[in-house]
Amino acid sequence: MELLVILTPNFNMAATAGFLDPFRAANYLDGQPHFHWTLASVGGGDCVASNGMTIKTEPLSAVRDEAMDFVIVSSSWAPESHNSGPLHSALRRWARQGATLGGLDTGAFILAQAGLLEGKRATVHYEHTDAMIELFPSTETSEDLFVFDGNRITCCGGVATVDFALHIIKRAHGDRLANAAARYVFHQSLRPPGAHQIPDPSEPLGSTVPKVVKQAIKAMEENLEEPLSIPEICKRIDASQRQLDRLFAAYVKKTPALYYRDIRLDRARGLVTQTDLPISEVALASGFSSPVHFSRIYRQRFGLAPRVDRTEGRVPFEFRAWPMHRKKPSKA
Repeated sequence: MELLVILTPNFNMAATAGFLDPFRAANYLDGQPHFHWTLASVGGGDCVASNGMTIKTEPLSAVRDEAMDFVIVSSSWAPESHNSGPLHSALRRWARQGATLGGLDTGAFILAQAGLLEGKRATVHYEHTDAMIELFPSTETSEDLFVFDGNRITCCGGVATVDFALHIIKRAHGDRLANAAARYVFHQSLRPPGAHQIPDPSEPLGSTVPKVVKQAIKAMEENLEEPLSIPEICKRIDASQRQLDRLFAAYVKKTPALYYRDIRLDRARGLVTQTDLPISEVALASGFSSPVHFSRIYRQRFGLAPRVDRTEGRVPFEFRAWPMHRKKPSKA
């Protein structure tokens, strides 16, 4: 089985390596080259990951005419900046040939921009879910760890790529080899299709938070574009506003109204930095009817205006991660 992994600058190294290692283990354990993979990028040569490490890649032009069973785009920060005519053309060519196309982390953005996710289900890292929904309404964006929709497969990234690869192995060669590969890479439990990126009992506030608070937060998260009033939320969850105020003060350290406003602003920031939607549309999509009011409270929360954040927020991840891996500039 031929696999091609196409990397974009600032791809996630851990997600990509996690995806490939189960295939290596399967080959080793069975003593047969069931899977062969190639790493490529549009220009070829060294491709720098978000953690500063590099991987050598083949140029896309050198592999675009080769037959592939799977073509997986591994992208992370700012996927919209890595779309190109040659890449889209190559992806469409493999699609016409019957290859299964997929994406890791934000790779689905590039597949969707190439017109290859029309009417399909797909997933991306949860940080980019809102942008995916807004930009590609003809694609059903899922919050699952991974999605298999016919010959389109996607994964949110992180350690979920190990599960993703093991399911591919299982489909190709059965439970025996998938189980053996999972044991070999110490992946103790294979998560099933439909597993969510953030299981309900965990984030955002832990299992000690009262049920009423969780229900209120869920109602808020489900109504970001057309916000509910706090009395409406109280009516839905059968709680008094006094009770909700008291519980939020104790467990969330914010009033319900302020918490609701902040999660809408968090959604807005994702749309500001991950899309080219007009700021006025971002405001409406986040439940703010007045662009002036929106800009003012956005600045209050994030320290800069939306239009400025649109530029600053798109600085490549390697620079935003300072001082994690970049060398300090030498003193003159």
